[in-house]
Amino acid sequence: MRKRILITGAAGFLGSHLCDKFIKEGYHVIAMDNLITGDLKNIEHLFKLENFEFSHHDITKFIHVPGELDYILHFASPASPIDYLKIPIQTLKVGSLGTHNLLGLAKEKNARILIASTSEIYGDPLVHPQTEEYFGNVNTIGPRGVYDEAKRFQESITMAYHRFHGLETRIVRIFNTYGPRMRLNDGRVIPAFIGQALRGEDLTIFGDGMQTRSFCYVSDQVDGVYKLLLSDYSLPVNIGNPYEITIKDFADEIIRLTGTEQKVTYKELPQDDPLQRQPDISLAKELLGWEPKIDRSEGMKLTLDYFKSLTKEELHQKDHKDFKKHILK
Repeated sequence: MRKRILITGAAGFLGSHLCDKFIKEGYHVIAMDNLITGDLKNIEHLFKLENFEFSHHDITKFIHVPGELDYILHFASPASPIDYLKIPIQTLKVGSLGTHNLLGLAKEKNARILIASTSEIYGDPLVHPQTEEYFGNVNTIGPRGVYDEAKRFQESITMAYHRFHGLETRIVRIFNTYGPRMRLNDGRVIPAFIGQALRGEDLTIFGDGMQTRSFCYVSDQVDGVYKLLLSDYSLPVNIGNPYEITIKDFADEIIRLTGTEQKVTYKELPQDDPLQRQPDISLAKELLGWEPKIDRSEGMKLTLDYFKSLTKEELHQKDHKDFKKHILK
C-alpha cells in the first residue's frame, strides 16, 4: 500500500516541487490548491499518474479528504510581498483558519503534519545569523505583519495541538528559496532581477543594497523538508543556505550571468524590510544530516535557463492573477 500525503499549496513554486519529490518516492499525492497564487501548469505533468490527484479547494473552508492519510504538508499561503500586500486578509486566514482546519484533519486521520513557516518570523533580526531560539523582531501592525504574524500564529497553534492533543507535528522555517517555476513578477529578488535583465530594464534595488539575503536552491530545500517530515523532531528547524550575499553584489552577479549591460537603480526601502537574513543551520546538520549541496552558480544557471524558456508574452506579463475575485470580506 502506498502511503498517502496531502500537500496544500501544491500548484505553487515549492508545493509543486514537493509533489514531484513525493511522487518519486512512491507516495500517493493528493494536491490541494485554490489557485490564488498557484498555477496548474506547475503540476500538469502529474495529472496522468494514477498516484496523483488534484483538489481545487480553499483550506480556510472545511476540508474533506476521503480515505486514510499518513502525512500532511501545509504549504498553502501567499509568500511574496506583492501577493500578501494585495490579499492581506486571505493571507491571515490561510495561516489561521486554514492551519486550524488542517490540524483538525491531521487529528481526525491520525496523520503527521508538517507546516511551512518562514524566516520572516524573525522579522528584521537583531541576532545574526538567526537560530531557532531567536524570538524575532516583528512589527505586528506594519504592512508585512499580515504574513509574519500569520506564520507566527501558525507555529503557535501547531505546537498547541502537539502538546495538548499529542499530534505528530513538524515545523520548517524556510529561508529564501529559488529555482524553476518561480513566478517572474512576484516581487522576490531573484525573479525580479532576472526578469528585468531579460527585458533589458535596469535592475531595481530597494535601499542602499547592503542588506543581505541567503539563497537556497529548491532541490536542497525540498530535500530538507523531506528529511524533517520523516524525523522525530517537533520543534522548528531552519532550512536554508547560510551563504550570505548583499543585494548590491547579487545584482552585479545577475548582470554578469545574463550577459546584459543594465545599470542598477535605487528606490526607497519598504517599511520593515529585513536588513540581514542568514540561517544558522547547525540544528538541521545535527538532526537531519542535511546541508545544501547546490552551489549558487549552478542553481542560478538552472533558474536562468527556466526563465529564458518563457515566451515573450510571459516575460513581459506584469501580473497573471486577478486577486479581486478572491478577496474575502
